[in-house]
Amino acid sequence: MEVQGKIKMVGETQTVGSGGFRKREVVVTTEDQYPQHILVEFVQDKTDLLNNYQVGQNVKISINLRGREWVNPQGETKYFNAIQGWRIESLQEGSSGGMPPAAPAEAFQPANDLKEDDHDDLPF
Repeated sequence: MEVQGKIKMVGETQTVGSGGFRKREVVVTTEDQYPQHILVEFVQDKTDLLNNYQVGQNVKISINLRGREWVNPQGETKYFNAIQGWRIESLQEGSSGGMPPAAPAEAFQPANDLKEDDHDDLPF
């Protein structure tokens, strides 16, 4: 899955727990009709991927959705979700991230040597 938008915030790398677990957060604002501010976290060695990115840049982030279960001291089960990034790419201004533009029709030679009795194996 991917998230695309403009960087609103890049956090500092945080070290959590005694095991040295590292995480770093980035907030991306989508360019939808109703823009969303999406928090994406990068963990361990992936935190360094954010070093070359700044607020205002248009990016595409490859993500995984993560979920976990936690039982509190009262015995109630709670569920938490996280969006975890594993790749980030810079996009050009105005780039939709979709298909590249198609070549104009004039760039292709017409097929003049077709015969009506030639077998057509296309499935449609």
